[in-house]
Amino acid sequence: MRYILFAVIFYAFTANTFAQPTADSLAVKREQDSLKKSEFFKTLGNGYLPIGFFNLDLRYLVKFNQYEGFRTGLGGITNDKFSEKYRINTYLVYGFKDKRYKYSIGGGFRINEVRNTWINLAYTDDLQETGSSGFLTDKRFFSFFEPRLLNINLFHRHITKSVGVEHQISKQLLSEVQLSTNRVNPTYNYFYRLDDVFYNTFDLSLAKMSLQWSPFSQFDLIDKRIKETTIGYPKFTFQVTQSFRSVLDGDFNFTKFDFRTVQEFKHRSGITSITLVSGLALGDTPLTHLYHSYPNNINKETILQRFSVAGINSFETMYFNEFFSDRFATLQFKHFLKPFKISDRFKPQLVLITRHAIGTMRNIDRHVNVNFDTLEKLYNESGFEINKLLFGFGLSFAYRYGSYHLPRIEDNFAFKFTFNISL
Repeated sequence: MRYILFAVIFYAFTANTFAQPTADSLAVKREQDSLKKSEFFKTLGNGYLPIGFFNLDLRYLVKFNQYEGFRTGLGGITNDKFSEKYRINTYLVYGFKDKRYKYSIGGGFRINEVRNTWINLAYTDDLQETGSSGFLTDKRFFSFFEPRLLNINLFHRHITKSVGVEHQISKQLLSEVQLSTNRVNPTYNYFYRLDDVFYNTFDLSLAKMSLQWSPFSQFDLIDKRIKETTIGYPKFTFQVTQSFRSVLDGDFNFTKFDFRTVQEFKHRSGITSITLVSGLALGDTPLTHLYHSYPNNINKETILQRFSVAGINSFETMYFNEFFSDRFATLQFKHFLKPFKISDRFKPQLVLITRHAIGTMRNIDRHVNVNFDTLEKLYNESGFEINKLLFGFGLSFAYRYGSYHLPRIEDNFAFKFTFNISL
């Protein structure tokens, strides 16, 4: 009897000893699998498809614009499986309408893990929209297609060699500095006149410094890196660009200051978003590096011919290449009402929108063979969107009013569809 009792106790003890780790290991495995899936979808949501040690960049698969037609190719960046200290990023694309390849190859190495300090090098031969501007510190934004890109026709080719440093100064303050040389060649018939010399192509030697300040966001140290865990508002972004004449064969001296702030308010009825963007260019600045105020309306006769895709922060009634400025400001208000729950799958959302822009241009006579207006008077448009009506598609309506109201009533309307989907 004692032997049987001893055997039962021994069996119970050993079963508990070995079974418990098995249960714990299963729980750990489930948690690890969950984290892996979460990380995979986060990476996919940022526009990357992980393939081994390489993240395929979905932005380069297919695009369309008026100059290149269909643009397709491959690109991506190495991930931590390749190295946690070194990375390589590259892409190669082809435009079927202009029949040209565009490419970029670059890389970087990290010199500080906690502050996520990287030194980056890149060589790029590609196109850029004339009058566009961006911030070095902008986080990657990905959408399945970029609405404004479909109708853009004013590009300049640039061959850019750059070296830069990105550094997390503090939890709330991100910085990036870049030095570059740029060979710029407009794809349209344009000349910049300076001191009785007409420049059709030109060289720029640029220094940029960008700061992104998120004083109300929360950050944590995750995997030895500072990461934003809770997004807080307002957010502020500032960038200064200096072009040097006679330095590394630079042709022009000019200085640019760019600023953006984003604020959000949450109400019982929904969310209100306010975005202020401004820019100032001083000195001898060609049209390629000035400001266009984000137009997104096609230069066609009727409303139906202009029917296309609404942008995210663009002026839907402002025609492409209609306005350019060397100093400008735009203010946009969006109020997102709570989705209407018609059914579990059908939840359309109404967004009320109003946008305003003002700007000016000095030395207009320096820009030869291009015609455009300026924005000394306030530009106004208002409208609404009904999003997620069917498979992420919705409708957009906007009306242009005020000082830049056009004589023909129908030319002041923009009727388009929207596309919103998230992974």
